[in-house]
Amino acid sequence: MHRTTLPPATLAWLCWGLGAALYIIGFFQRVAPGVMTSELMHDFNMSATGLGNLSGFYFYSYVAMQIPTGLLADGWGPRRLLTAGALVAGLGSLIFALAGGLLWACLGRLLIGGSVAVAFVAMMKLSSHWMAPRQFSLASGLALLLGIMGGVFAGTPLRLLIAAYNWRTVMLVAALFPFLIAVLIWLVVRDDPAARGYRSHAPLSALPKDRHGGVLSGLRQVLRYRNTWLLTLAPGALVGSVITFAGLWGVPFLTTHYGLSLPAAAAVCSAMLLAWAAGGPICGSLSERIGKRKLPYLVSCSVLIAGWAVVLLWPRLPVPVLVALLIVIGFSAGGIIIGFSFVKESVPLRLAGTAAGVCNMGTMFGPMILQPTVGWILDLQWQGRMAAGARIFELNAYRSGFALMLVWAVVALLCVAATKETACRQQES
Repeated sequence: MHRTTLPPATLAWLCWGLGAALYIIGFFQRVAPGVMTSELMHDFNMSATGLGNLSGFYFYSYVAMQIPTGLLADGWGPRRLLTAGALVAGLGSLIFALAGGLLWACLGRLLIGGSVAVAFVAMMKLSSHWMAPRQFSLASGLALLLGIMGGVFAGTPLRLLIAAYNWRTVMLVAALFPFLIAVLIWLVVRDDPAARGYRSHAPLSALPKDRHGGVLSGLRQVLRYRNTWLLTLAPGALVGSVITFAGLWGVPFLTTHYGLSLPAAAAVCSAMLLAWAAGGPICGSLSERIGKRKLPYLVSCSVLIAGWAVVLLWPRLPVPVLVALLIVIGFSAGGIIIGFSFVKESVPLRLAGTAAGVCNMGTMFGPMILQPTVGWILDLQWQGRMAAGARIFELNAYRSGFALMLVWAVVALLCVAATKETACRQQES
């Protein structure tokens, strides 16, 4: 086929969508511990710090893999990267579901986090080749939307399944899906439309011939741009606060101090994630419409700060008001989508995968640090109360732990304020 023809939209979105499938699985595994905190603490005889670390093993490897993922996406190609990631994710999920002790459970979480870490960056790399530049923000926003759908399923639906069966059985079944995704990715996905006989959307400077330049050279070049550093530090606050609350500590907080049932508390956390899913595409679209990156990102950070400030400073909020605030906080966290477009435009397109990997590493710094640190603070203030083999923590302990989210949000605001606006235009050189 003559290569003046651009790839059909259905094929482009199919290739991108199979990468998104791995991202959905990764998001599901990311927040799943939040609805089985009691079961995990009981089965593995853990404190809050131990639970935070078990959940955190996902983020330790996820963060560690971000720069290698960006480099491999640029140098090795998304197809092989996604296939290998899906296979290892399936293995890690099996180990976690069958773990006879805490060490094996941590190993499973470590393998899951490190393997699904390739999904988002590889998806963005695929979109830069298979889709027009104007669709990049849409693809980023839809990626967040679909990923959070996986997180939503890890809320009330997962809680109900665990109640009907048990957490190990449910997680064992969930472990089968990554293997299926690996087969489909290998059969369907290609790094560039040229492999299917179509013309690429990527400029010649971004095509595979640049792979010989060396991955470390690409990393050094990306880190020369000030925006790379600032946009890596900022998103940890937005992602960290949502994942720390909705993905781990929100359910016990809501059941203990607001009297919600486990399914109801899981539903509130799911609503927060849904708001995050909606906020991503809307924030990205608004940014494109006004032709600015910095201003809408600043607004997102400001709303996040205001929301957490009210939750922390008013300890006995009416439940409807609390739920509304959590939804607003979740929606504002969708501003991270602006950051991915922002950092992509701040470097040459041939370095987009590396830049996305560095930036995505920053998003995961938030939950990686906040989840275990909040658990550590909870343990420090534990008064000795237990229920069903799990520790019960006082309201002031939660407020002390959650205050870290507010502090990081202020730091994020300062980082975004120091960035250089790109006006939605791609850096050329």
